[in-house]
Amino acid sequence: MLGSAALVAFAGSTDLGRSRAFYEDRLGLSLVSTGEQACVFDCGGSELRVTLVGSVAAAPYTVLGWRVPDISGAVRELAGRGVEFARFPALEQDALGIWRAPSGARVAWFRDPDGNTLSLTQR
Repeated sequence: MLGSAALVAFAGSTDLGRSRAFYEDRLGLSLVSTGEQACVFDCGGSELRVTLVGSVAAAPYTVLGWRVPDISGAVRELAGRGVEFARFPALEQDALGIWRAPSGARVAWFRDPDGNTLSLTQR
């Protein structure tokens, strides 16, 4: 039933102004709307609602990710905008922080201002 329905993704934030600046200015997402409870961004036709919450319980895993055609270029561009990429001691990551999964996919992680883990993937 939901296979043809549009996906809406959610991320919690304790400060919508700070999150709006991160998602709009640093990540380059287009703002669709903003209000007292959420900022809504367009993500390639899908909707991301960054919702105001009292506290964020940051998950120890990726909560949002983007598939990109050139991960090295995307990492360089985002790093130039002030995004810091995460390093994980258990993973072998290259100089840019990109890990090659057993499937061959290349993945890099970073966090939003509330500690939500986000990722880029090139297949």
